[in-house]
Amino acid sequence: MRFVGIDVVIPAHDEQDLIAGCLDSLDVCAEATPVPVTVTVVLDSCTDATEDVARGRARIVRSDARNVGAARALGFDTLPRPGPTQFGQRWYATTDADSRVPRTWLVDQLALALDGADVVAGLVEVTDWSDWNPATRTRYLEGYRSGADHRHIHGANIGISARAYRDLGGFEPLPVHEDVRLVQRAERAGLAVEWSTAAPVTTSARRHSRTPGGFSGHLATTELDHTWNGVTP
Repeated sequence: MRFVGIDVVIPAHDEQDLIAGCLDSLDVCAEATPVPVTVTVVLDSCTDATEDVARGRARIVRSDARNVGAARALGFDTLPRPGPTQFGQRWYATTDADSRVPRTWLVDQLALALDGADVVAGLVEVTDWSDWNPATRTRYLEGYRSGADHRHIHGANIGISARAYRDLGGFEPLPVHEDVRLVQRAERAGLAVEWSTAAPVTTSARRHSRTPGGFSGHLATTELDHTWNGVTP
């Protein structure tokens, strides 16, 4: 299999403060990647200057769904459709507007794809815990498996072959866990899912997420569980 291009989709809802860092990291990543990389930002019901920041740096698609699953799906659905013999030659990847990918993010995904992976599910890391108390950080890290059997699924760090994506029907229009459902469907279909540790994506641990029930919701639950267990954070 020889891949001839990569398409990266970023859903964004009012991300004027963080999306520049995401796009900066993708610029560095694209320079290190041996095939052309196209970046699409899906402006999902944005009311701030996200479009101004992204314009000229990415392909722009607009959505009024206010739904991260629908936004991710729209980003891929509006890509130029490869011919029947070209599906297997393109690789799709997705991350989040509040995240930063490492330089080798796509190189590492392609290497795993060339070894037979249909889907790559990677890890995330948090470097700024300032919105949370130390006990929440400790509890989260204690429960986060970072080995080859990690089984974590993050929309900020997923890669999939274009053929597998289309065969699975793409992301579902879900307000949360659209990433989990896609990977679970891939497993049920017998596709090769690689639980990668190669290139963790740095993501935001802000307390107020753009997606209710997303990563910040998980951290809030971790914090509450800690309190309910008799420990005051």
